[in-house]
Amino acid sequence: MAAGVGEPAAVERELNTGTVVAVRSSVVDAHFSGRVPPIHNMLTAGPDEGVIIEVVAHPGPNMVRGIAFSPTSGLSRGSRVTDRGVSIQVPVGEKTLGRMFNVFGETIDGKEPLEGVEKRSIYNSPVAISLRSTTSEIFETGIKALDLMAPLERGGKAGLFGGAGVGKTVLITELINNTVGKHEGVSIFCGIGERSREAEELYRDIRDAGVLDNTLMIFGQMNEPPGARFRVGHAALTMAEYFRDVDKKDVLLLIDNIFRFVQSGSEVSGLLGKMPSRVGYQPTLATEISELQERISNTANGAITSIQAVYVPADDFTDPSATHTFAHFSASVILSRKRAAEGLYPAVDPLRSSSKMLSPAVAGERHYRVAQEVRRMLAEFEELKDIIAMLGLEELSQKDRQVVQRARRLERFLTQPFVTTEQFTGLTGKVVGLEDAISGCERILNDEFSDVPESDLYMIGKISEAGSRGKE
Repeated sequence: MAAGVGEPAAVERELNTGTVVAVRSSVVDAHFSGRVPPIHNMLTAGPDEGVIIEVVAHPGPNMVRGIAFSPTSGLSRGSRVTDRGVSIQVPVGEKTLGRMFNVFGETIDGKEPLEGVEKRSIYNSPVAISLRSTTSEIFETGIKALDLMAPLERGGKAGLFGGAGVGKTVLITELINNTVGKHEGVSIFCGIGERSREAEELYRDIRDAGVLDNTLMIFGQMNEPPGARFRVGHAALTMAEYFRDVDKKDVLLLIDNIFRFVQSGSEVSGLLGKMPSRVGYQPTLATEISELQERISNTANGAITSIQAVYVPADDFTDPSATHTFAHFSASVILSRKRAAEGLYPAVDPLRSSSKMLSPAVAGERHYRVAQEVRRMLAEFEELKDIIAMLGLEELSQKDRQVVQRARRLERFLTQPFVTTEQFTGLTGKVVGLEDAISGCERILNDEFSDVPESDLYMIGKISEAGSRGKE
């Protein structure tokens, strides 16, 4: 790590050394007789200076407390600690594209390490409000349920909320497939606390899709210490900010998973001995989420559009990790376990998902009207389900039967085969434009497909495919 630090700090590094006083799991206390390193400074210790520590507190005079970002094996009381004079830094710029990194900015893709690349601190202040762009524009994804019911904002933040196994990572992977290819800027994937297998599979998928040259990936994987997982999001944002502010490009930032960021922060907080807050989370939960989310913004130079998966523990949307994250998003996509059980994929819940973009001023009168009518129809169907379960469909009035007929067709039309799941489903993936999604729902609401079997509308792309499936 010493190679990444500039020469002026070299003399200071040599002078400013301390001694390890205590090691408790990933927490390291050290004593400095000279200048005390400030918060966020990087320290190195252990054999070959291989243990990377970040200063997080000053518990007493000439004392620092740090969190180790790498295993502390080989570290003991009396070991030498060196202050590097800077915070952890990551490489930025064009040379990082097509590569895979860890939280220290080291390449982990088995290729040659980067040489002669500018490095920047993983910490940065959010852009001032006066410099932010105020225009609102829809970011098309090619996924019907999202574009119609919860459109994403270009330069905004969107969250995919759901419990375990409802399709968050699959949806993120499909969004990468649909948007990275036509996205003119740079794409950054940040994996926080994800499985090593997922990182390797994603790398191969992006490479096979031919968009690796415009994409970079950074991972703090599940097997790494909590400090590394906690800071990898900040490292990804430093890379994204460089492309936005210096190269003046639009950036698509995909994060999987924000809950793992919260979880690693909770682990760090526990290691430091802080008193837990509600449901056992760290007392600084809201601040930590804000520090990360508020750096994602768009300026006159470029925009960072962020799509983030958020695991919801035990499907409890009142969990503090979910409620604190909700507030930062311009679009919240809720994935429903009930819809997943019914085979309605993507399992987007159109009644609970919402977006600030879905207004006549931004989306347009027609899009807004159709989306509201679809939502009304599905809400009425939801209310009628109890009656149908008890008395049967035959007991409903003619008007209510019409509502059920339309709603069931709309539910099936909003399903879609994904390109990234072709090998599992055997169905050819479809990418559907916003206009086709609006038109299809409008025609179903007008009863144009009342004589078409419901199954013909299941897992198709455009509405025109419904008739041809019937003929087949």
